[in-house]
Amino acid sequence: MESPLNIFSLPNGLRVIHKPVNSPVAHCGLIINAGSRDENDNEQGMAHFIEHVLFKGTKKRKAYHILSRLEDVGGELNAYTGKEETVLYASVLKRHLPRAIELLFEIAFESVYPEKEIKKEKDVINDEIASYLDSPSELIFDDFEDVLFKGHPIGRNILGTPESLAAINRPRLMDWVAKHYSPERMVFSIVGDYSEKDIRKYIDKYTSELPSGDPRYHRRPINGYEPVFQVEDKSTYQTHAIVGNRGYDMHHHDLTAMILLNNLLGGPGMNSRLNLNIREKYGFAYNLESFYTAYTDTGTFGVYVGTDKGTIDRSLKLIHRELRMLREKKLGVVQLKKAKQQLLGQFALGQESNSSSMIGIGRTLLHYDKVETFEEVTKRVESVSSDAIMRVANEVFDPSQLTTLIYKAK
Repeated sequence: MESPLNIFSLPNGLRVIHKPVNSPVAHCGLIINAGSRDENDNEQGMAHFIEHVLFKGTKKRKAYHILSRLEDVGGELNAYTGKEETVLYASVLKRHLPRAIELLFEIAFESVYPEKEIKKEKDVINDEIASYLDSPSELIFDDFEDVLFKGHPIGRNILGTPESLAAINRPRLMDWVAKHYSPERMVFSIVGDYSEKDIRKYIDKYTSELPSGDPRYHRRPINGYEPVFQVEDKSTYQTHAIVGNRGYDMHHHDLTAMILLNNLLGGPGMNSRLNLNIREKYGFAYNLESFYTAYTDTGTFGVYVGTDKGTIDRSLKLIHRELRMLREKKLGVVQLKKAKQQLLGQFALGQESNSSSMIGIGRTLLHYDKVETFEEVTKRVESVSSDAIMRVANEVFDPSQLTTLIYKAK
């Protein structure tokens, strides 16, 4: 039976969620509703850059002391930046949770962004950009979103460019943080063996003086869409391609049907349609998958394939055949039942990791202001009909709306 979640809000707008588990280890994180899509055109790479320099010094500690604060007790401190979120998180033995909570709020609200660290971090991220350019199988996913959302920050690479990084300075960093890092745009998530009373005590101690932000902030609306077919010559051994479309946002009434459809088409299971009918049957591609990402007001769907340049045309034809079959042929009762069982099993296994669960429930509370139980998720998945799957396939897989990006091997 699932542990009941403790959820409460502070007067400054910060939401807190706690999942009690019987474990000697605690996981906690600050999920911030701010990412690369919140950058202006002259701020590209800002959100990711800030995530890096948060660890470089606060009003109380220098960079070394920040890293040592948790590592001295065997803990871990990390962070990542997404298109719509920045996440700062930590794992420690349960008795050291107060130390982790204090440090996370300290780096989020009291970082000082030393000038010399800013200069060093520009070199680090420029190296990261260069490394990324050497990995076409990763780069194509970002370039595909750039094509899909041309001119909108949600499509841009999170890392920024060497030119945009050069323009970043300390005042601009501090202005961006002041605008976007406010308690009402955050969720603090904890998974660990504590009472609700303990959690409230720890949180109150380190958040009582946090500033309130401006709740009136609004994101730039998504722009219009025109499908394109784009081929780029690359000095690579393989040809890489993505075929896809904009998908549903995370609040769409057919979200669950879209997730189910993507999973059976090309999800992580070896029995996905793409894997069985292209990789296993023809041996054209080792790397073959479909993907779906739901954002707050739009989404991204695509099918990726990496193959020899001599088989790319046949591979794309087979991909389009699979999309057409899902548009034209309704799933049978047994097929639909298996697809639902697989998705629910994958979801349940994912919840076994306490660190992943901590981030998952935090993100869910951030965007939905509630967290479903496994029983509620099961009910939602079981309610999806074969008619809904077919309707979604005809909308998202509409051939007249598909964008194609190909990295053609020379």
